[in-house]
Formats: sequence, structure tokens, C-alpha cells
Amino acid sequence: MARAQPGKMAEVISIHRDSVVTSCQQQGGFRGLYLLEDPHTGHGMTITFWESEADMAAGEANGHYQAQVAKVAALLSVPLVHDTYEVSVHP
Repeated sequence: MARAQPGKMAEVISIHRDSVVTSCQQQGGFRGLYLLEDPHTGHGMTITFWESEADMAAGEANGHYQAQVAKVAALLSVPLVHDTYEVSVHP
């Protein structure tokens, strides 16, 4: 979960669309990405999907995750909160 600085959400979205998605697609086991936002509050979250927990962990170990966060960190008003979840139900 994160919160963009006032007036910066469009830039966060653009960075995700133009850079973060492309970079993630080059990582082994990457299966998808959603960027969710509340346009009224500036709150948002990026949800990524990975083939396995090991694939996700590899992206953190090789610095990929940190590099993606760095692309938007200066646009956030509070530090990013990083959580990990498993998909329990999928159609």
C-alpha cells in the first residue's frame, strides 16, 4: 500500500505503464500486474502475480523489486508498505 503525493498519481501510473510492467515481464515466473488506485485519496497498491513463491523471491534477491520501488519512491508521500499474500481462490 502506498500514497502518492498530491497531483502525482498520473506520474506513478505512467511509470508503471511505461517501465515497471516491461521490467517485470523480463523476470522469470512473472504472471501479471495490477495497479489499483483511489483517485480521491491518492492511495494505491500494485499487485503482482508470480508462478511460484521462489520466482517472487528471486526478484527481491536480485534487486529487481527494489529497483521498481525506486522508480516511484520520490512520488510517494509515505514509505511503501510491502506485504505478501497467496491466492486462495481463482476462477
